Amino acid sequence: MSVLHDTAVRGFASDNYSGIHPEVLQAIAEANAGHQIAYGEDQYTEHLQEVFRGHFGDGVQAFPVFNGTGANVTGLQSMLPRWGAVIAASTAHINVDEAGAPEKVGGFKLLTVPTDDGKLTPELVDREAWGWGDEHRAQPLVVSITQSTELGTLYTADEIRALADHAHGHGMKLHMDGARISNAAAALDLPLRAFTRDAGVDVLSFGGTKNGAMLGEAVVVLNPEASDGLIFGRKFNMQLASKMRFVSAQLIALLEGDLWLRNARHSNAMAQRLRSEVEAGLADGTVRGVSFSQPTQSNGVFAVLPEGVADELRKSFRFYDWDAAKREVRWMCSFDTQESDVDAFVAELGRLTTA
Repeated sequence: MSVLHDTAVRGFASDNYSGIHPEVLQAIAEANAGHQIAYGEDQYTEHLQEVFRGHFGDGVQAFPVFNGTGANVTGLQSMLPRWGAVIAASTAHINVDEAGAPEKVGGFKLLTVPTDDGKLTPELVDREAWGWGDEHRAQPLVVSITQSTELGTLYTADEIRALADHAHGHGMKLHMDGARISNAAAALDLPLRAFTRDAGVDVLSFGGTKNGAMLGEAVVVLNPEASDGLIFGRKFNMQLASKMRFVSAQLIALLEGDLWLRNARHSNAMAQRLRSEVEAGLADGTVRGVSFSQPTQSNGVFAVLPEGVADELRKSFRFYDWDAAKREVRWMCSFDTQESDVDAFVAELGRLTTA
C-alpha cells in the first residue's frame, strides 16, 4: 500500500497522533515468526510478568489490554462490588473522555470533585467520601487519580501516599490511571514503583500507547487483595487479545530497557522547550497576548490565546481546545516531536499574535 499521508506533517493535538517507535515496531516484527499459544499463554506475555516485577516488585500481576479506557474500566470493575462508586476529579479521563464507559460498561457510579489543577487531596476526597451504609447512596469504595493528570500536573510521591493512607483509612482502595505514567516518572525523576506501589496504589492502569506503542496498555495489580476476577473481567469487557504476544512484545520493548524513559524524557523536554520559547517571545515582544493556565510539568502545555488566534494557528498545526469559552488550549508533545517542530509552531504563533 502506498503512503496516504504527508509524513512531514506534525501537530500538537495529542501524543496519540505519533507513530510507533521504531524499536517497538521491530519488536512486533521479531515476535511475528512461528506460532505461539493464543490468549496470553505465550512466552512474551509470560516474560512481561518478569518485566513488570522488575519495575514494581514481586507479587504484582499484569493483564495486557488493548486501550486505556479498557484498562480503566476493567481494573476499576475488579476493585468494586456492584454497589460501589469511584471518587475522581471532575477532569478525570474516566469522567469526561470515556463516553460513559465506566458507568455504562463498568456498572459503577462516578462521584466527581471539581479541582483547579486536576489533582485530588484528602480534603477534596472527603466531599464525596460519606454515606457508607446508606442504602440510598452508591458506596464510595475506590479513589481514582491520574498521573500525570489531564491538566499536565503531577502528584508527588508524598501526595499519593497521603491519598492512599486517607482512602485506606476509610476502607477505600486507590486506583491510578497511568496513561502518561512514564512522563510522570521522568519528570519526578523517580522509579515507577516509588509513586505507585510504594506509595500505596492498589491497582494501576499502565499506559504504553502514548509513549511509543502501536496499541497496548496493562492493568497492573499491585495489591492482590484489592482486585478480584480480572481474568474474567478482561474477557467480558472485550479486552482479551487472542494474539496477545504482539501487545506484550510492545510493552517489553518499552519497559525491559530504558526506551520508556527516553521517550518520556524527550516529550517532556519538548513541552518545556515550547513553553520556554513562548515565554521568551512574550518577554521580547515577538509573541503577544498569550498566558498559561497550568504549570508545565510533563508533556502538555495549557495556554490561553487571544481571540481568533487558535483557529488561525490550527490551519498549520493541529491542536485541541481545552475550554473554548476561556480560549484555553492544550498543546501536547510526543516522543517524536522535534525541536524544529516547536520552533516552527512558536514562529507561527508569534506571527499571528503580532499581526
